[in-house]
Amino acid sequence: LRFSCRRGGGLVQVGGSLRLSCAASGFTSDAYAIGWFRQAPGKEREVISCISSSDGSTFINYSIKDRFYISNDDTENVVNLQMYRLKVEDTGVYYCAAREGRPQATVMAGCATRLMEHWGKGTQVTVSS
Repeated sequence: LRFSCRRGGGLVQVGGSLRLSCAASGFTSDAYAIGWFRQAPGKEREVISCISSSDGSTFINYSIKDRFYISNDDTENVVNLQMYRLKVEDTGVYYCAAREGRPQATVMAGCATRLMEHWGKGTQVTVSS
């Protein structure tokens, strides 16, 4: 599985918006869970949001609820993360990740990082005050 970053991170001011976009290729089936994760400096990697390709069900980390929105274009295997009202604490490296097979179960499990099999390289998002 390969990931390519279509729209990456960058530097944005507090309160600003940013859109990340990741394209995945090489899936062996149409059933997969894909999502966005982040790792802030000195912290564990955490899930932001993920989505199931089979039924569109999603998991959203409560900490970013109503600010970040995930979407998936199944035809192109592109997963987007639209971020609004960014905060300094949103600073970190953002990763795209996927797991093939059992997409609904993966989403129901909150797309725990230990379940995700394939990881993109990550893109830096810096929110400045």
